[in-house]
Amino acid sequence: MDTDQVRAGGEAIVVLITVASREEADKIARRLVEDRLAACANIVPKVRSLFTWEGKLSQEDEVLLVVKSRRSRFRELAGTVKTLHSYSVPEIIALPIVEGSAAYLQWISDVTT
Repeated sequence: MDTDQVRAGGEAIVVLITVASREEADKIARRLVEDRLAACANIVPKVRSLFTWEGKLSQEDEVLLVVKSRRSRFRELAGTVKTLHSYSVPEIIALPIVEGSAAYLQWISDVTT
């Protein structure tokens, strides 16, 4: 890729959210995009999660949301997810986008403004 087409991510983030079902994923993803808290939400069905919960090893089939947004929108995004999520302690973690397509990163910024 030509370096003119790549830029530092800056404000852009990827937010990972696991949920219990496809229906819950659809509901959360739709709300985040409609409210412009996210530019895009990918729904990845059937991920197997292993974790410690209440002192014991647990495993569950879950659905993963991969959400593209901006750091300045994270607090509101997380608050919205918490109101819609069925878990008492939902996974809502943000990772910075270090580099990416300049046009795509601009689109994230434009859509979530």
